[in-house]
Amino acid sequence: MSLPLILASSSPYRRALLERLRLPFGCERPDVDETPLPGEAVQTMTARLALAKARAVATRHPQAWIIGSDQACVRDDDATIIGKPGSFDNAVVQLRACSGRSVNFHTALVLFNSETGRHLHSHDVYQVRFRQLADAEITRYLQLEQPYDCAGSFKAESLGIALFDSMEGNDFHSLIGLPLISLCRLLRQAGFDPLG
Repeated sequence: MSLPLILASSSPYRRALLERLRLPFGCERPDVDETPLPGEAVQTMTARLALAKARAVATRHPQAWIIGSDQACVRDDDATIIGKPGSFDNAVVQLRACSGRSVNFHTALVLFNSETGRHLHSHDVYQVRFRQLADAEITRYLQLEQPYDCAGSFKAESLGIALFDSMEGNDFHSLIGLPLISLCRLLRQAGFDPLG
């Protein structure tokens, strides 16, 4: 494939995931306003933002394939979007609210050709069912992991796994923000092949 590959993200988690595919790529911050629109459905919002991120980076790279991704964490019982907590106190509130409940992670993925304007896309949903969590468990977990930059206040790829009863979905990487199975499919369609 002649066009370079660029990840439209400043997330160290997404970057680390993409590195697993052993393809050469660059990274750039997209600088996109991620505020939800009034009444916007979560699937519509994540698709809109993934494409907006890719297009924002594409303006600086007129001949590239740009990967855009956006994720929203939603409690399934009341459709509340759960963002990044940013602090210990906010994380305690989030984990208490999720205790004993299911949370769905919606991840939209776009592979945008800045030369042609063509794009490929996918949408993944991954569900996590939290155990009933005691306040002491929440406090101890947050002290150990400090997941304040993670939607839902946990890192499933490490100690956060101890908070769950079950997980369900097609790709565990969706929880981290970049569903690699879907990404590999889109990359193959675009002419990239990690195994080629």
